[in-house]
Amino acid sequence: MTFNFNTLIDVAIAALFIWLLYLQFGPVRGLRTLAARDFDRELAEAPKEALLLDVREAGEFRRGAIPKAVNIPLSALGRRLEEIPKDRSVYLYCQSGVRSKRAARLLKRRGYDRIAQLKGGIAAWDGKRTR
Repeated sequence: MTFNFNTLIDVAIAALFIWLLYLQFGPVRGLRTLAARDFDRELAEAPKEALLLDVREAGEFRRGAIPKAVNIPLSALGRRLEEIPKDRSVYLYCQSGVRSKRAARLLKRRGYDRIAQLKGGIAAWDGKRTR
């Protein structure tokens, strides 16, 4: 059997690519993903200390948001963690669910453990919106 260095490189690149895809789109341990109806119900029943966090960019937020949401864009989240108390439930959403999942992953790594996200993002939301 001969050793083919190029094949080894190809396998390593493929494995790295698969690992990166998993990190991006794989599950986030402890994250609850809620359908719009369940998300709305939980928000209504949540203590007023719960934080509704919109991780879209400011321009997206200004075009319409879920009432009482706080806007901290994903791009600024790492720098603004002090605005998010660890002892509160955090409800995340974005446009489609991709950025809120990334935000949840960041929050979990920083010790937040009461996190839920809106499945499908605000695109799946049929409740009230600000304008």
